[in-house]
Parts: sequence; structure tokens; C-alpha cells
Amino acid sequence: MSIVRSPQGYFLSTLLANETWLSHAFGTAAAAPPHVYLVLNQVHSNVVLLAGECGPDSEGDGLITNEAGLFVAAKSADCVPLLLADPVHHVVAAVHAGWRGSLANIAGAAVERMTKEFDVRPSDLVAALGPSIGPCCFEVGPEVAVLFRDVFSERNDLDRRTTIDLWETNRRHLRQAGLLPERIDTPPPCTCCGGKEFYSWRRDHIQGQRMFAAIGRLPNH
Repeated sequence: MSIVRSPQGYFLSTLLANETWLSHAFGTAAAAPPHVYLVLNQVHSNVVLLAGECGPDSEGDGLITNEAGLFVAAKSADCVPLLLADPVHHVVAAVHAGWRGSLANIAGAAVERMTKEFDVRPSDLVAALGPSIGPCCFEVGPEVAVLFRDVFSERNDLDRRTTIDLWETNRRHLRQAGLLPERIDTPPPCTCCGGKEFYSWRRDHIQGQRMFAAIGRLPNH
């Protein structure tokens, strides 16, 4: 399992690509997903909405749908885009997990909402993390690092300037929510040191530059 570049330039999860009833893509600075998609006004929360609940001003950081032909998306430029799919009930979700959302366990909140609304079993879910800032580049001060003590209880360096692994944070939350480790596709490329193929707020500090990760159930599936 891995995150690979498609011939069109966007990235795909090999795990999600095995699910023939859906389509997905992790866009880059040069290659957007080949879909028309719904995206929220993202606010770095752990709020997860159903697509049918959304209006033009809806705020949140996770979107779920089981509607065929409707694609949901998350936008990012270092934050973790997370795509989830249930092969049994054909439910999909797109999640935006910045450090605040990751810390607030938005991954777990998405799994919980999928379970509640569509009777999804977490062990059936497939998940993939898209291009985002890696532990190689996400250096934070002690005021942020110390907040991750519950996630990384084994670490003794969170009282000082250090690096935080948002990929592992979300992977642990998905595992705690009931996903099987072999059904979580990670690690993705790092947006910060991966070059101009990716937008990176940490590297470039340019407002308005975002990549989109989209997923949806195909028509007639």
C-alpha cells in the first residue's frame, strides 16, 4: 500500500484505487482532481457534516456522503487531507486535519459520524492520508508540542521546540477508532520539502494557495 503519482500528475492511494465503486485524487499545485466537488468553509475544527446538511456558508472540516456521483473534498497546503471509504455501504468522507483538527481527533470524529449515520463498521473502512507536511518539516514550539502529550505519551521532548508527526497522530486516531492498520495508506509525500509540485504554507507563506483532495461514489454504484 502506498501513495503514488498518477500519469495525470495528481496522487492516488493504492488501497483506495482497489475500490472500483469510487474515484479519488489528491491534487497538487499543478494537477487538480478531475472532479466537481463539494468543500466546506474550513475552520480547523473537528466538525464533520453530511453533504446534505451543507449550505454555501457551512463551516467544518469533514464531509460525508453516500450519494452516487457526488464528490466531497478537503483543501490544504500542509494540513493533512484524509480520505475514507466504506466498501460495504459505499460511504465516503473527505477530512481536513490541520494540527488543531488532528489534535482534536477529527479523524475519529469522521469515523464516529459515518458509523452513526450509515451503520458503518470501522474495521471495514479504508483510509488514506494525502500530501501534507511531514515530521521532517513540522517543527513547533513547546506551547504547541506539549498539547500532543496524550498522543505521544512515549516522548519526553514535548516541553521544548521539536517536530510533530501529524501523519502518525491521525494514524493513531484512526486505529483507536477501529480501523485496521493494513487498511490505512500512509505515509504521503511531504508538501514542505517536496518541492514546487506542492503548495506549502510553512515554506512559502502565500495566502490562497490550496490543493484539493476529492473522493466520491461513482454513478450506478
